Amino acid sequence: MGKTAFIFPGQGAQYVGMGQDFYDTMPVCRQVMDKAGEITGLDIPKICFTENEEIHITEYTQIAMLSVEAAILKALEQEGLVPDVSAGLSLGEYGACIASRVLSLEDAFFVVRKRGIFMQEAVPSGGAMSAVMGTDAAVIEQACQETEGIVSIANYNCPGQIVITGEERAVAEASEKLKELGARRIVPLNVSGPFHSAMLTGAGEKLAEVLEHVTVGEPKIPYAANVTAQYVTEASQAKDLLIRQVSSSVKWQQCVETMIADGVDTFVEIGPGKTLSGFMRKICRDVKMLNIQTTEDFTKAVETLKKQSTEA
Repeated sequence: MGKTAFIFPGQGAQYVGMGQDFYDTMPVCRQVMDKAGEITGLDIPKICFTENEEIHITEYTQIAMLSVEAAILKALEQEGLVPDVSAGLSLGEYGACIASRVLSLEDAFFVVRKRGIFMQEAVPSGGAMSAVMGTDAAVIEQACQETEGIVSIANYNCPGQIVITGEERAVAEASEKLKELGARRIVPLNVSGPFHSAMLTGAGEKLAEVLEHVTVGEPKIPYAANVTAQYVTEASQAKDLLIRQVSSSVKWQQCVETMIADGVDTFVEIGPGKTLSGFMRKICRDVKMLNIQTTEDFTKAVETLKKQSTEA
């Protein structure tokens, strides 16, 4: 019997109404989302459930997404379901930190509220991100290195989809080079800043000050960190990796490959959207992929996971 991983999506998967069925029908989920509101002073249900602009603004998106992910995680734990390993894409890494007990719910909500604000404030004018389709990572890395100015890889999402980030002019120039080198398609992203680039180093420095006052626990289960694509197995590693993550490449494909090499054959995507499930189809089709973004999904996933554990 293989291992199970809980994985958590990042910013961009949010939508109005996310988590509402959990909040309305599961007391544990309501408690978690209300806790996020208490810690941050925000009306989390209003941001998540009602038509508003805030849900797509970084400083609110991040805490809203994490509150939904954490609520579903706690509902799974109440069913006696815990993963063997965990990981999350960008913001989603905080979901993995909660799952592994590296961060308490309260601390994760506090830190992510600050992270969202710092990233929003740090967004310089003249930044951009673009998704590059159908080009080898090595070619993209070289094009970025040969381009003047700040441009680098933000996300290694899956084979054939890599995101570049940095100064608007440098991203445009690197994109032109990549078209000449045979990139199938380059899609400028509608984002509020050049996330996961050196231009956000200042946000990481501010995050470091916040994390100084947070107690980090020893991981009860390993989680794969975005920056290294290796498991975090000691508390001492966690803070530095979360700080660096703000301005470093997200090695998502490599994180998934690390978990598969470790014997993971069931992945459970916890939270809004099916972004990670989409990436998984291009990384490896030989694993079981479950997705939980509604209570209906939850019921089916719990049934599947409990059946697997009894068969083990």
